[in-house]
Amino acid sequence: MRRNRTAILATTGSILLIAAYLYLYYAWPADIGPEQPIPFSHNVHSGVKEIQCQYCHPYVAYSNFPGIPPVAKCLHCHTYIIAKFPWIQKEHQYFDTDTPTPWVKVNVIAEHVFFNHQRHINSKIACEECHGEVKNLQRLPEKIWRMGACIDCHRQKKASVDCWLTCHN
Repeated sequence: MRRNRTAILATTGSILLIAAYLYLYYAWPADIGPEQPIPFSHNVHSGVKEIQCQYCHPYVAYSNFPGIPPVAKCLHCHTYIIAKFPWIQKEHQYFDTDTPTPWVKVNVIAEHVFFNHQRHINSKIACEECHGEVKNLQRLPEKIWRMGACIDCHRQKKASVDCWLTCHN
């Protein structure tokens, strides 16, 4: 009788541990990155509404930096669409006080690295190749870029891996 009770307790404990592991692995929210001053949904904007990345990040094709949209860009649509929504009202406050939205950076590269978006866009590399399917995300996770990932991609695409001509200039 005591053996049966021990076996039942061991089996129940094992099942609970497995269930907890599966919950944490599959159901626990993934790393969704830092909270932004305005809860911006990439899923709604680039997924549901199918707004192209370059509309909000207009400088990628001709600059080293993608550009973070100015408040006026957001209000181009949101003066008419859900204009009274509290977060949109907060955007109006930024605009009225000529204050840029204090977005929190989510893509981080080392300070000594010079990353040129323009070269990548002009080489027909889709935004999703580096940034993933942001159209499926509400909030972007923080991504700390490491040299190994860039070198692997450059080698795969037969692009230059010359340190000083490619990234450190």
